[in-house]
Amino acid sequence: MEITKKHIYAIDFAIIVGTLITLIGVVGYARPLVIAPINELNTTSTSVLFEFEKAEMVLIDDNFEFTSPDKMYAKDNLVINLKPGVYYWKVSGALESEIRTLTILSKVDLKLRSAGDRFEVVNVGNVGLSVDIYDNKTLVGNIKLERDESRNVSGTAFVGRQDE
Repeated sequence: MEITKKHIYAIDFAIIVGTLITLIGVVGYARPLVIAPINELNTTSTSVLFEFEKAEMVLIDDNFEFTSPDKMYAKDNLVINLKPGVYYWKVSGALESEIRTLTILSKVDLKLRSAGDRFEVVNVGNVGLSVDIYDNKTLVGNIKLERDESRNVSGTAFVGRQDE
């Protein structure tokens, strides 16, 4: 059987196509798989689970250009505590994932527990609070509470707002 230019072109074409398919498979396999959190997630939870495969580092920044990213090394999944704000993040391994966004929303939340003739005021939100204390309709004081902090105070009404 005689090998013609047609046969050589067919063999060359098969080699090129095979090489391209192999490269696409290798690149696709090397790209990190991001599982969680979903892109553009809005949450009040400050503890965020980053779940991924084929990566060893999570990069988080407050700007899209990643000029000053926080780098956290992890082989598997990672829980990171973040303050309220907008974050851009990606994972990095042999290649980098796409850039995703995550928004931690401020949550102002007070709980009151009766403590005899006083009240225990508890900040159960995710930001520091300034709490005005009223006795009937008269402002009688103000306290500052960090996250999960509590104080025993006297009053009939309590109004919390995010501490600036």
